[in-house]
Amino acid sequence: MIGRDGHGLPADHAARLPLNNEVHARPPEALPGRVRLTYLVLFGELDMAPLTDLCERFGVYPPAEGANHFSADLGPFRLKWERHTEFTRYWFFVPARGTANLFGITALEAVPQDWLQKLAGEVLVANHVEMLPLPRAKLDEEKLSKEHFAGHPMVGAEIAGGLGRAFADFRIHADGFGRMLIFDKAMSPRQRGRTVQRLLEIDTYRVLALLTLPVARQLMPVLSEFEAELSKITTTMSNAVEADEPKLLDRLTLLHADVVREHTGSQFRFSAARAYADLVGLRISELREERIVGLQLFAEFTERRLSPAMRTCEAAAGRLSITSERVARATQLLSTRVGISRERQNQALLESMNNRARLQLRLQETVEGLSIAAITYYIVGLVGYTAKGAKAAGALEASPDLVTALAIPVVLLVVAMGVRRVRKSITD
Repeated sequence: MIGRDGHGLPADHAARLPLNNEVHARPPEALPGRVRLTYLVLFGELDMAPLTDLCERFGVYPPAEGANHFSADLGPFRLKWERHTEFTRYWFFVPARGTANLFGITALEAVPQDWLQKLAGEVLVANHVEMLPLPRAKLDEEKLSKEHFAGHPMVGAEIAGGLGRAFADFRIHADGFGRMLIFDKAMSPRQRGRTVQRLLEIDTYRVLALLTLPVARQLMPVLSEFEAELSKITTTMSNAVEADEPKLLDRLTLLHADVVREHTGSQFRFSAARAYADLVGLRISELREERIVGLQLFAEFTERRLSPAMRTCEAAAGRLSITSERVARATQLLSTRVGISRERQNQALLESMNNRARLQLRLQETVEGLSIAAITYYIVGLVGYTAKGAKAAGALEASPDLVTALAIPVVLLVVAMGVRRVRKSITD
């Protein structure tokens, strides 16, 4: 690489440019003091095709394939698009004037309705946001609640070190959208963009963290069943005989498989919940809240509702991990018992084989002795017939019976030595 100063430098690391650009990813929009926006989070929708289609409709070049964020002025509205690990979110901005009919006219009305109906994924968060200058007169929070939040209790605070005020009720209204009202006192355009982004991300990450709560609730009775089955198996193990061990090991193996399945299926969701909850806390701290008398802070509202849910999720995750460890230890213990039993069986089998080998050796020695006697008998018989023939022919003067008797020890010795040599050669 050649630097700007003309000096030659080594080649860039392959990750240098993408990692440097990561810090600039998903930048907040610079917003005017009066703006109206609609915010959509689509869970499970990660395709860029809808964004490309929308850009082509308004004659705007779409982002390159693989991009994770994009913003452009499409004419009737300004668009911001972001793609995350599990979800995609759209921001639609339109200019607004005056303070009448807040939330009556929304930014979504400028977006082609047929395009909206083709969007895939599932709506996880949908909010209308109104930002307007802070009036000089003191705000009447009860009036704001009745006029814009259907009389629901509001959550609100001074934000950005007193440069703005934000109000929300964190409810889904009749039109299917949440509502957020922001008053700007003296924020810069970039501050407004960061403030809106933080407020909306608090709501988004709060809901994403709470996605794990149903998983934890469904897992609790399953964990109770696992723990009960493990208790029965371990109680039976203490009084089990050797014949019962294979059946117990089968039960433990099936239980372990079920626990691992649940652990694998829920581990990502539990990890994601912790990460999203941490992001909620981070975004709240970045708001720099100051209390408005009579209203809950965003931190208080979120802490009161999100923390118990996260503790439930952590308890379920902890029980699942502990159950998995207990089942693994029980399986290891029973496997050790089964292994010891098999070693005893193998030892008994080896002893039986040794006994059979000794018996076979004795039988072999017995057969060997009989074989020597039989061979000696046949050879001595041949010697006797030969001696008788020689006597009849006059070639032998001695008695054939004497010759036969004298041949017996000689033949016996020779045959015994021959058989021993053959056996030694086979053994070697």
